[in-house]
Amino acid sequence: MEDYDDPFKKRKNVIVRVLQEATHEQDVQLLDGGDHADLASTISFALARKQKTSPVRIAQDLVKIINDNPEFQATGARSEAAGPYINFKLDTSYLAESLQAAVQPGYGSLTKKGIRVVLEHTSANPNGPLHVGHIRNSIIGDTLARVFRKAGYGLEVQYYVNDMGRQIAIVVWGFDNLDSTRQEGEKEDAHIARVYIAANREIDKDPSITQQVNTLMQLVEHGDPATVKKFRREVSRCLDGFAITLNDLNVKHDRFVWESDFIRNGYTDRIIAKIKKLRQAQDEETLALDLEEFGFSNKYVIRRSDGTSVYAARDLAYHTWKAANFDLVIDVLGADHKLIASQLRCTMKLLGEKAPEIVHFEFVSLPEGSMSTRAGKFVSADDLINEMRKRAFNEVTIRRPELDEEMRKSIARSVGLAAIRYDIVKVTPEKSTVFDWKEALDFERQSGPYIQYAHARACSILEKAGTFSMCYIPKTDQEIALAKEIAKFPTIIERVASELHPHVLATYARELADTFNTFYHYEQVLKSEGDTRDRRLTLVRAVQNTLKESLETLGIDAISTM
Repeated sequence: MEDYDDPFKKRKNVIVRVLQEATHEQDVQLLDGGDHADLASTISFALARKQKTSPVRIAQDLVKIINDNPEFQATGARSEAAGPYINFKLDTSYLAESLQAAVQPGYGSLTKKGIRVVLEHTSANPNGPLHVGHIRNSIIGDTLARVFRKAGYGLEVQYYVNDMGRQIAIVVWGFDNLDSTRQEGEKEDAHIARVYIAANREIDKDPSITQQVNTLMQLVEHGDPATVKKFRREVSRCLDGFAITLNDLNVKHDRFVWESDFIRNGYTDRIIAKIKKLRQAQDEETLALDLEEFGFSNKYVIRRSDGTSVYAARDLAYHTWKAANFDLVIDVLGADHKLIASQLRCTMKLLGEKAPEIVHFEFVSLPEGSMSTRAGKFVSADDLINEMRKRAFNEVTIRRPELDEEMRKSIARSVGLAAIRYDIVKVTPEKSTVFDWKEALDFERQSGPYIQYAHARACSILEKAGTFSMCYIPKTDQEIALAKEIAKFPTIIERVASELHPHVLATYARELADTFNTFYHYEQVLKSEGDTRDRRLTLVRAVQNTLKESLETLGIDAISTM
């Protein structure tokens, strides 16, 4: 599917050019046409303000100009005024082209681009298991990664490992000073959390331990071999635990980048030297940047009074390295990082470096309440996954009792994964959300399993149908509606990559499943005959493949039976 020339986009681009020519405006405000048209423009409102004329009159005049344009006529589309709006209705020729593409493997994949992207996500502190609050980061990041690859970008997905912060120093102190024997069957990250929680309790009882923790932080920054080894060992064990969880969530990273490497390779010293030269630098006991002129009341601390760098300094070094090696830098960060991320972006610009694009997300929680690793109050992602698999197995058993246990477990794993990933990604990142156990697993509603079920239904229809001749010309209203929904997929991929909003793909997949179910309800498929049967089965093939590509881009298994 490389070098696919999207027929919808091709016609849309012509309409944009024709509108620009007719209005002498660069932004022609072309939008989805909703129920009334394929596309619509609101440009008449902007022109009315400039020309002091009725937007209705402007729309009528523009429609005449547009319909007389030879390039527009060649698309087979027509434009009409609907009050102040200009509606565009495409003929069905583009649908035939789209359906021919939609039955091919890899549908929705866009032309390869010579743009290198680095996307950092998850990057949770390695002081305990990933919990429900972390995995929204992982799922948003992994979905974006899959979209970028499908959109033709060269991509590397990174996990930035905090292996020298205070929390890790507390873990190391705990292993040095407390009973840290691993319990039988205990997962590595759970073991780390238990020691970390116990160490914090000791610090609460005896605050003087804080000085021992500070000493560990100084030793690791100065490269003391024994201390560096301890830090790396405990962090690596926690990451081994993370790897199991991330694999269960179908989340993949290409590279783990260690924070301490930016001390040892000199990047942090170089960035500190550059910061000292900035007009905003204040090098007194601490080194900090006064960014008040850019709207920040808090100073951006870079180095402590004891000479050790803070996290921000190493983060700047890391981002400088990313900016030098990639064309586009994207970070997925929780809403609690908004201030420090804004300060980082501001500082990168002051340094003349490429600032990252930030995808901020609000937090996901369970009805059970909020979470804190330090206090030992959290629901781990492992617990969530295991509980969802149990619930999915029970649901599959009710629906398909005739299947053997292994088959039901296999389906339940895929359904449980779909329930978790979809319920988290379907909400725009800017909104907080409470994970709803029941809704996430509802086969009849807006859920991942609901979309999987539509895919499995399409697979079942095709299996029962046997052979048929491909026919790409939809005719009835329901056929055309389904074909139009299928044709949107490449544009959706492009839009998600541009806007960094993975929930748009989740919404599209659900709407495609809805449209397919409506089509199947109103139109005979297997019982139809001749050309009608061929074109409807062709639509089923196209929707099955498009659902498959959509689900897999969402990181969800496109299973053929449920």
